[in-house]
Amino acid sequence: MRNLLTVLLITIFATAVGAADIGDDGLHKTSWMRDTFKDLSEDLEEANGLGKRFAIIFEQRGCVYCTKMHDEVFPRPEISSYLQENYFVVQLNLYGDVEVIDFDGEALSEKEIAQKWGVLFTPTMLFLPEEIDAGRSAIHQAVAVMPGAFQKGTVFDMLTWVNDKHYESDRSGFQRYHSKRIQQRRDGSTD
Repeated sequence: MRNLLTVLLITIFATAVGAADIGDDGLHKTSWMRDTFKDLSEDLEEANGLGKRFAIIFEQRGCVYCTKMHDEVFPRPEISSYLQENYFVVQLNLYGDVEVIDFDGEALSEKEIAQKWGVLFTPTMLFLPEEIDAGRSAIHQAVAVMPGAFQKGTVFDMLTWVNDKHYESDRSGFQRYHSKRIQQRRDGSTD
């Protein structure tokens, strides 16, 4: 009985340590997410002013894949610190009603902007360029879109690929970059 109680307490403690906070909206909250007025042009300007890359993450209440990311991937020190240092991340609720001002000035609810941009899955991360053409949809200007839950290596590689602007210089794309990084990790090298 004592061993069972010990195992149960260890399991509860381990789960609590890795678990992300849940906000009143039912979404996971982290220290690297920005709580803004959701005026995306202003958010982009602030990100640029801080020298950070602007990203938008769509999530929804009860999303098991969002939970997986927040429990297993985002808390990893190399990922959370990289996000904190290099990214300005705004969270939107796929089915939310909070008003968002799109880059074109249109005021929409979170769910309406998700529909406008064609975002279907959660989590979905949009990585945006430093300059946006207000006449084109943000989803079509994103330098990368990460729809769904991925393992830590893929997420970290996407973060570095975007932040280092490999999409500008390496026309072979993210998959080749990611394959190269996987091989480097296997070989124990980082170059």
